Amino acid sequence: MGFLDDSSDIRNRIIEESVPGKQVTIAHVIASPMQDIYERLGIEEAGAIGILTLSPYETAIIAADIAVKAANVKIGFLDGFTESVFLSGDVQSVETALAAVTDTLKNMLGFTVAPITRT
Repeated sequence: MGFLDDSSDIRNRIIEESVPGKQVTIAHVIASPMQDIYERLGIEEAGAIGILTLSPYETAIIAADIAVKAANVKIGFLDGFTESVFLSGDVQSVETALAAVTDTLKNMLGFTVAPITRT
């Protein structure tokens, strides 16, 4: 029985880490979403859905607070683990809420923010 020569079996290991930065990676408005989207998200039907992904995870709580204080929106989903927030309301309210969140995080807390997009 021979020994395995480890030098011939070179393996590279890649270790990936998520290093939270201060950023808003998605700020998106879905205007007039299909009914199926509301059902799958388990949220009440409204005129629009706002989606935010943020880091670090605590920012999801801050963003939800800013959003509901800035406009007539409801929090449909808030999760620090996935660093995401879903908002619902009429289109203008959702846009106003997302603008308030991105402006506050950028100007007050020094975040890098993605532009607000809409479909």
